[in-house]
Amino acid sequence: MSLFKRKSKQIVGLDISSTSVKLVELSMHGDTYQVESFAMKPLPVGAVVEKNINDINAVADTVRQVVSLSRCKAKDAALAVAGSAVITKVIDMPAGLNDDELESQITIEADQYIPFPLDEVAIDFEVQGQEENSDLMQVLLAACRRENIDARVEVLEQAALNPKVIDIEAYAIERIAPHLADSWEIEENHLVAIIDIGATVSTLSVLRDQQTIYTREQLFGGNNLTEEIQRRYGLSQAEADLAKTQGGLPDDYISEVLEPYKDTVLQQITRSLQFFYSSGNYSQVDHIILAGGVANIEGLASLVQANLDTLVSVANPFLNMSVSSKINEDTLSDAAPCLMIATGLAMRSFV
Repeated sequence: MSLFKRKSKQIVGLDISSTSVKLVELSMHGDTYQVESFAMKPLPVGAVVEKNINDINAVADTVRQVVSLSRCKAKDAALAVAGSAVITKVIDMPAGLNDDELESQITIEADQYIPFPLDEVAIDFEVQGQEENSDLMQVLLAACRRENIDARVEVLEQAALNPKVIDIEAYAIERIAPHLADSWEIEENHLVAIIDIGATVSTLSVLRDQQTIYTREQLFGGNNLTEEIQRRYGLSQAEADLAKTQGGLPDDYISEVLEPYKDTVLQQITRSLQFFYSSGNYSQVDHIILAGGVANIEGLASLVQANLDTLVSVANPFLNMSVSSKINEDTLSDAAPCLMIATGLAMRSFV
């Protein structure tokens, strides 16, 4: 099991979030990706809490349903852990070490970077390159608590899938970043902020020249809207979720609930970006891409663009991909903002 190991055999990307399981399977035709299958299925309440798997059996059962629904062919799978569950550090090591020598050296030095007993963590590394005019090379060290990885491996094995890759969500986002918007001018030091608003957790990833330079998670998401619908209209969570997506709420829903929620989303985005600006030498991003189920709310992208005076797009990782004839393209397009991580994971087959 490797955070960085490259795989040539086709694998399916599985994104296990706090409220759902999402699957994407890709193939390659020349230089073009093709979407072969996809599916989404909600998880039982409490099966995953803040991206930690609490009920392995329930999650495995949902994965089985998603695989059946998608009719995907691949049996090897890639999934990811949240950035908050992973410690990453770029360290300098002597250039010229082979993999075995590098692994031995990192194992010796890892305890100074990792605040857990080494027998409780899974460690991996990737050489980033050699520093110019130096006998040192930069190595990316990543460590994750074994319990987080073991739970995901057990889910896949119960669902009759082969766990081949455990990735990090931020790197799945980075991998798919060039496909998220129709086009933008990529200039030196160009900054793109990808804001993935899930059900319970929102993640800001800032990329410069399509490489991640900053990530931050915060507890906020689509469930905040669901809870307000429940409170105001006396609905159960299931009823509120259904009404939120399919309609049928009272006439005052838009003015009294949805519009204030959009303002709250704007405040959360602004706050996240301010944290980024205060952490370095930047005061503005060049492009904001909204992802997650909340991104589809009508008028949200234009509201953010008008208030932050920055170009805003809704994420669609499939813009430059072909689509299998067995897939309903309208359904795929509606789901696209939620499938970013699953798509980035599916791309591990080819990079």
